Amino acid sequence: MGLIDTIARPRAKKAAEPAVQPVLPLDQILRGDCIERMKALPSNSIDMIFADPPYNLQLGGELYRPDGSHVDAVTDDWDKFDTFAAYDRFTRAWLKEARRILKDDGSLWVIGSYHNIFRVGAAVQDLGYWILNDIVWRKTNPMPNFRGTRFTNAHETLIWASKGEKAKYHFNYRAMKTLNDELQMRSDWEFPTCGGTERLKKNGTKVHPTQKPEALLYRILLACTEPGDVVLDPFFGTGTTGAVAKRLGRSWIGIDREGDYIEAAHERIEAALPLDESAIRTMMSPRTQPKVAFGVLVENAYLTPGTVLTDSKRRWRATIRADGSLLSDCGTIGSIHKLGSTLQNAPACNGWSFWHYESEKGLKPIDDLRQTYLLATTV
Repeated sequence: MGLIDTIARPRAKKAAEPAVQPVLPLDQILRGDCIERMKALPSNSIDMIFADPPYNLQLGGELYRPDGSHVDAVTDDWDKFDTFAAYDRFTRAWLKEARRILKDDGSLWVIGSYHNIFRVGAAVQDLGYWILNDIVWRKTNPMPNFRGTRFTNAHETLIWASKGEKAKYHFNYRAMKTLNDELQMRSDWEFPTCGGTERLKKNGTKVHPTQKPEALLYRILLACTEPGDVVLDPFFGTGTTGAVAKRLGRSWIGIDREGDYIEAAHERIEAALPLDESAIRTMMSPRTQPKVAFGVLVENAYLTPGTVLTDSKRRWRATIRADGSLLSDCGTIGSIHKLGSTLQNAPACNGWSFWHYESEKGLKPIDDLRQTYLLATTV
C-alpha cells in the first residue's frame, strides 16, 4: 500500500447512535433537598409541577385557643428562614430548576398564603414564567382567628403559570365545565380543609400540619394533565399529589427530606385505588373531539328521517331528511348550521346547540346525542 493510498482513503463514518433518553424515577419519592434532586432530572421532561413550598409563617411562639388548648400549627424547622432575603433566594433557586425541567407546554402550580405568595409571584414573573390565573381556594371550614386581632384567614392563593408568555400550555376546558355542572369554571374554588378520614394522623397527632385536600389536587390534575403525563411535586409531604395522580392514571415524582412524611406518603399511595380507564376519560374540548357529521347520527339511527327538530323555544321547526339535511316548515333546506343561521337571519349558527329533539324528559339539544355517540364509539 503506497503513501497516497493511505492518505486518500476516507475514514468510514460511524452510524449516528440514537440519543439515550434519561430514565425518570417515575412513581418514586426522592429523599433530599428539592433543588439538588431537581438538578439531577433531565430538562424538558415534566408535564406539570405542583408545589406547596414552605409558607415562611414567621410564627412567634406557641398559639393557644381561648379554652387553653394548643393549636397544632406549623412550627417545623422546614418552615423557618432567618430573613425574607433567605426565603427569596430559596424560592428563586427551586423555581429556576422547576422551569428547566418543565416541558415547553407544561405548567406550574404554586400554592401559598399571604405570608409568601406575593414574594413567590414576583419570583415567578422575574424568572420568565407567565401567570395564567391566580386561583383563590376559599376554605369552607377555616381556623378562627383566636386572638380576635385580625380577620379570619379563610383562603389560600394558587398561581397557575406557563413556561413563558408565548408558551403553549394544556387546559382541559371542557372537563372543567363538565365538572362544574356545565358552567364555566371560575377562579374562586370552595373546598373544606383536609379533615376526617383523609387527614393522616399518628398517635392522634397530624402527620403533616398543612396537608392539602385531595379534591383540590383532583381539580388541578384534571385541568392540566392527561393520563400518562408526569407530575412532579418538589414538596411532597404526605403524598396528596401522588395519591391523586395514581387515581387519575398519571405518573408522579415526589421530593421530600422528612422521613416521617415519606413513610406516611408511601403507605397512603400504596392504598390509593386507581380509577378504571373508562372512568378517567374526560369530556374533550371541541378542538380535540373527533369530528362527527350530523348525518352520522342519522345513519346510526340516533335520529331517524322524518323526526321533527325545533329550537329551544319552539319558534322554528324542521324535519330531518334521509341525507342528514333539514327541511323547515317554510320550505327552506340546509344543514343543521346553515338552516339555523338562515332562520335567525344570523351570520352563523351552531346547529348542535340550536336544534333540539323531543325526549322523554323534554327538549334536549342534539349535541347530547353526539356526545352519547362519541362515548359509545371511543371508550
